[in-house]
Amino acid sequence: MHVTAKDLGTGKEQKMTVTGGSSLPKDEVDRMRQEAEQYADEDHRRREAAETRNQGEQLVYQTEKFLKDNEDKVPGEVKTEVEASIEELKAALKGESAEGDNTAEIRTATEKVAAVSQKLGQAMYADAQAAQAAGGAEGAAGGEHAKAADDDVVDAEIVDEDRKDGAA
Repeated sequence: MHVTAKDLGTGKEQKMTVTGGSSLPKDEVDRMRQEAEQYADEDHRRREAAETRNQGEQLVYQTEKFLKDNEDKVPGEVKTEVEASIEELKAALKGESAEGDNTAEIRTATEKVAAVSQKLGQAMYADAQAAQAAGGAEGAAGGEHAKAADDDVVDAEIVDEDRKDGAA
């Protein structure tokens, strides 16, 4: 196959010829296919381990960032529990089990951090709702007082004196 490219701005032209490469013999293709099938389970385990590790690292980062950004809003006992579960997950991410694959340990620690993080959100929203309810009660009492001060409202009707009665 012949390929030609011409730069319209400079007028330069380049040509290239693409020829068919040497194809692999059928027995070589079959051997490669068998190797791929042979190592498919191992490849799947490695991929799962990498994805689990990435999820754990991402959860550690997100949870630590959330704690840092909201440290004044997080109750102490919940914060302590979250930090302890994060440390367990970090240890699982750093460590290797005897078999060399600690994917199950990482997955368990990740699930624990996720569950404890939900408590973190629940505690924050419970505090926010309590503050809002207290503020709402004050607002309702203050609202009645403000309404009493606004009793100077006058209801008026605009009358056009230039128009004669009956003329629309």
